[in-house]
Amino acid sequence: MTLVAVLDHAAVLVFALTGALVASRAQLDIIGFAFLAILTGVGGGTVRDVLLDRNPVFWLGDPTYLGTATAAAFLVFFTAHLIESRYKAILWLDAAALAFAVAAGARIAATLDQSVTIIIVMGAITGCLGGLMRDVVANEVPLVLKQGELYVTCAVAGAAVVAVAPLFGASALVTVTASAVTTFALRAGSIAFGWKLPVYKSRPPRL
Repeated sequence: MTLVAVLDHAAVLVFALTGALVASRAQLDIIGFAFLAILTGVGGGTVRDVLLDRNPVFWLGDPTYLGTATAAAFLVFFTAHLIESRYKAILWLDAAALAFAVAAGARIAATLDQSVTIIIVMGAITGCLGGLMRDVVANEVPLVLKQGELYVTCAVAGAAVVAVAPLFGASALVTVTASAVTTFALRAGSIAFGWKLPVYKSRPPRL
C-alpha cells in the first residue's frame, strides 16, 4: 500500500467516524449512519480526484474505502451511547481526519506535478469538503464556518508544507508527517485554546 493510500484510508476511517457520530446526534437509523459516514469519508477525496481528473476516483478503484466507512458507521451505531460528549469526540476526530486528508490531498497533487497553488487548494478541498457535506446534510452549522475558528487556515497551512518541504530536500514521509502535524496542531490549538482569526464587524456608514 502506498503512502498516499495509507493517508486516504486513515482520513476515510476517521472522517466516517465523525459522520456516524453526527448521525447519532440526529438519531438516524443504521442506513442514515452509513450514508453520513460514507459521504463524510469520501466526499473531499472524490471532489479532489474529479478536479484533478484522476481516473478512477479513489474509492471506485478500491471499494475497500466504502467498506471502511461502513464498518465505522456500524461501530458507532452500537457504541455511541458510551461516549460522554459526542460533540467533543466529533471535534477531535475531525481534527485528526483533517490532518490526514490535507496531507493526502496535497501529496497527490504534488505527485501529479501540480503548481504550488493547486497543491494547496487540493489539500484544502480534500480536508474540508467531506465535513462540510456532513454538516450541511445533517442541518448543523458547518465546523468549517464556525465564527473565527481556525479550520480552512489549518488546511491551507498543512498543504503549504507539502508544497514547500521538497524544496528543502525533505522525503515524502517527512513531508506528509510535517503536513499532518502542522494541520492538527493548529486545529487543536483552536479547539483547546480558542485560537481564532479576526472576524468582520459591521460599522455604521460614515456620513
